[in-house]
Amino acid sequence: MRLPTMSGNFLLAPIPEAVDSCLQHKNLKIAVLGASGVGKTAMIVRFLTKRFIGDYESNTGNVYSRLVDVEGEQLSLHIQDTPCIEAQGDCAALSDLVSRCILWAEGFILVYSVTDYSSYESVRPLFQHLRKVHQNAKVPVVIVGNKGDLLHARQVQVDKGIELANEFGAHFVEISTSESCEEVYDVFQNLCRDVIKSHLLCCGEKRRGSIIPRPRSPNMQDLKRRFKQALSSKVKASSTL
Repeated sequence: MRLPTMSGNFLLAPIPEAVDSCLQHKNLKIAVLGASGVGKTAMIVRFLTKRFIGDYESNTGNVYSRLVDVEGEQLSLHIQDTPCIEAQGDCAALSDLVSRCILWAEGFILVYSVTDYSSYESVRPLFQHLRKVHQNAKVPVVIVGNKGDLLHARQVQVDKGIELANEFGAHFVEISTSESCEEVYDVFQNLCRDVIKSHLLCCGEKRRGSIIPRPRSPNMQDLKRRFKQALSSKVKASSTL
C-alpha cells in the first residue's frame, strides 16, 4: 500500500491578480538542494520535460530555465541544480558549496531519499545554512522525501519527514520521481505559488513603509471660531482705548 504523498500544507490560497506589479521581470528562482544520489537532477528534468511542450534551456552553471504558467501568469522559471553535497558535520562546512546558490534563490526544495537515512540527516544543516543566509526573510521551502516507491529499501519513515517540516515551518511531501510526473509537477508548481506569495507580501510591506502620512486637514468650524474670537478680542481692545 502506497503511503500518502502530499501534505495538507499544499492547499494554498489563490494568488491575487496583481502578480506582475511585484515580480520584477517576472522571474522565479528556485534551488534544489540535497545529498548525492537523492534524485535532484531527475526531479528537475522530469518536471521540465514531461509536463511542458517545447525545449528548456540549461547552462554550464546547472541552471535550467523555461517559461511556465502559474495562476494564469506566464513567468520565467530558473531552477538551480546544485552540486552533490556531503553534509556530514556542521553547516559551516557547506558554505563554499552552496552559499552563492542559496543567496541567489528565492525558493528551495530540500531533497532526501527515503532509502538513505544519511541523506535525511543532511537536510537539517542545509536548512540551518539557508536560514543563516536569509536571516531577515521567510523564504519558501519544501522538504521532499524522494524514492517513495522503494518500500523494501525504506530507511526513513514518513513521520520523520513530517516531523522535520514541522520543526522548520516548511511544507513536506513524499514522492516517487520515477513513478509519477504529477507528484513532481505539484512540488514545483506549489513552490512557485509560494514564491509569488512571498513577493506580494514583501511588495505590500514596502508600499506600506513608503506611505507618508498626510497632514490633517484643518477643521473649518474651528477656524471660524478662532477667527471670531480674534476679531472679538480686537473689538474689545478698541473699546477699551
